[in-house]
Amino acid sequence: QNSEGGGRAPSRACTLSCGVGGSAAAPPGPGPPPAAAAAPPAPPMEGEEYESLPSGASLGTHMMAGAVAGIMEHTVMYPVDSVKTRMQSLQPDPKAQYRSVYEALKKIVLTEGFWRPLRGINVTMLGAGPAHAMYFACYEKMKKSLSDTIQHGGNSHLANGIAGSVATLLHDAVMNPAEVVKQRMQMFNSPYKSVLACVRTVQKTEGFGAFYRSYTTQLTMNVPFQAIHFITYEFMQEQINPHREYNPRSHIVSGAVAGAVAAAATTPLDVCKTLLNTQENMALSSVNISGHLSGMMNAFKTVYQLGGIAGYFRGVQARVIYQMPSTAIAWSVYEFFKYFLTKHKLEKRTSL
Repeated sequence: QNSEGGGRAPSRACTLSCGVGGSAAAPPGPGPPPAAAAAPPAPPMEGEEYESLPSGASLGTHMMAGAVAGIMEHTVMYPVDSVKTRMQSLQPDPKAQYRSVYEALKKIVLTEGFWRPLRGINVTMLGAGPAHAMYFACYEKMKKSLSDTIQHGGNSHLANGIAGSVATLLHDAVMNPAEVVKQRMQMFNSPYKSVLACVRTVQKTEGFGAFYRSYTTQLTMNVPFQAIHFITYEFMQEQINPHREYNPRSHIVSGAVAGAVAAAATTPLDVCKTLLNTQENMALSSVNISGHLSGMMNAFKTVYQLGGIAGYFRGVQARVIYQMPSTAIAWSVYEFFKYFLTKHKLEKRTSL
């Protein structure tokens, strides 16, 4: 039973007992028959019955809501993600040097075509659906189990952080190959004509391992990112939506703040991941690296050699601008679908 239901039960019992007591003391007269006292209570008002439902949503609901949220998150802000990838380039072509996100988008559209910022979006959508379905389902189930253990059903920030970190392992296992292809398609003067051509070329020239070359760096980045992200989101919800009702405004604000904080804190790792994914030829040859760069430590050293401390924060503006609305979209869409699907199931059950 949820806490809200437990809170309402005593008031109904009190109303019933008070009514019975009053009729016993009152003189006999015309009125409703005694059976009326046993009539079922009126159904709760709209919103009251559903306010605590999201925590009890089914696994399928979490997966469906997560898949839709993931696709929306990655596609709506995709052009800014393309800019972020280019701005993280350590030795960019003179024609691909940008001072701001707006300038970059304008320059790309004018010089390379209107659809250029969307190159690689199809492989992102293909990976984002199943990756986020597993991600949210794993997060919700682990969060509930760990919170029950650590804080007896309360909201535990430790549980949120651990659940977010474990969910990331599943998410990245699916998403990493899509990220490799996507980022290579996004780079300036990308030699790949299509997603399929990119997959075939990488597989043929670098082997299957190329699709997971940045996996450890991705995890090293995403585990703290998601831990910070989920802890901040749940903390913000505690502050502005303590009753955990379905409240779109609170989900948008909490998601945006969580995304901004996590994105800024993990930008250095994202720069290293981009270098490993793209294997930027000009950058690697300038520091006499032949062949393929692999390993997180090598990536860290190379970034420092090429850009110093400032190199670790290349594209931070684009990353935060991308992540704030992306995370806000992801959480608001996810919470909406979770609410909508759970409400639909409840209505279906009560109508039978």
